[in-house]
Amino acid sequence: MPITRRHFLAAAASAPLGAAGALPAAPAGVSPAPKGAGKPLVIGHRGAPALRPEHTLASYAKAIADGADFVEPDLVVTRDGVLVARHESDITETTDVAARPEFAGRRTTRTVDGKSTTGWFTVDFTLAELKTLRARERLPKVRPQNTRFDGEFQVPTFEEIIDFVAAESATRGRMVGLIPELKSVPFFRSIGLPTEDRFVEIISRHRYTREAPLEVQCFYAEGLKRVRERVGRGHANVRLMQLLGLATEPTGTSAPERFAGMMTPAGLAAIATYADVIGPNTRSVIPLRADGRLGEETMLVRDAHAAGLKVHVYTFRPENRFLAVDFRDGAGDDARNPDGSVREIRRYLQAGIDGFFTDDPAIGRRAVDGG
Repeated sequence: MPITRRHFLAAAASAPLGAAGALPAAPAGVSPAPKGAGKPLVIGHRGAPALRPEHTLASYAKAIADGADFVEPDLVVTRDGVLVARHESDITETTDVAARPEFAGRRTTRTVDGKSTTGWFTVDFTLAELKTLRARERLPKVRPQNTRFDGEFQVPTFEEIIDFVAAESATRGRMVGLIPELKSVPFFRSIGLPTEDRFVEIISRHRYTREAPLEVQCFYAEGLKRVRERVGRGHANVRLMQLLGLATEPTGTSAPERFAGMMTPAGLAAIATYADVIGPNTRSVIPLRADGRLGEETMLVRDAHAAGLKVHVYTFRPENRFLAVDFRDGAGDDARNPDGSVREIRRYLQAGIDGFFTDDPAIGRRAVDGG
């Protein structure tokens, strides 16, 4: 039976969902539910990358300070098997590796998730080597204000992020959820660095990830199924999210299937046998018309709810270039437009979504709470 959202938000403080015994109590003085309990969840996509370089502790800190219910570390693996937070194994754009002559020989071409890319990859670095690099803004032309932080921050490990979020939770007196994504599961498995066992071992060992809301996401169903097999129902605070690409995109499995099949009532019923949530692109819920404005809602949210699944969409970004035409202003493509972003998010909230990823959690908080 899929875990319901109401149960999930209460899990860290009350009865377990299918587990044999109760979870450990939340730390003293810490609210067991996220800030937005009972409301759609505000998820800090890679932290708060509209304001700080993505997947840095500074980005996660800003997201938490701005009211995110969850923060998202995308997880990839190093050559020595350590899970670190980067959007992908290719670190060319998000670190200063290209400027490091000692690593010039590590530049290579790899095929990841069906795409051939030339650059530098985490799987060719030990953690110690990776720690000598410094993070950089991924979108310097869109977010030039973030480049002032280039060179300040390291690439964090998953365990460092857990400890950091636990510390923030204790400081702020509220439980902050983690929503890690297992990236490129087939690629890492193909080179002998499978991530699922490493991930489950870590969340089982850390007290915070045994207590706090934890939602595991992956585009690859096999990755989620392996996590489910290893976690079982012994982690009452854990639920799983099947990420979904656009309808016309391939699922990435060996079969030539498209995500469209997973978004039918039958496909959603199949997802509900191993996952609790779907994570579709925003435009799968309300597509854009040919003129760039929002069109009519699809049946996806209603069909997912009928299958017992929650819906957490990705990703709202505050710059004009990322907004539907309905909500843009005249300040230019790269200008921040918080008011327009709030209006767009609220249109999706009206469609019944249960949560959403945002590059600017303060804007997401405002959309949910009013103001």
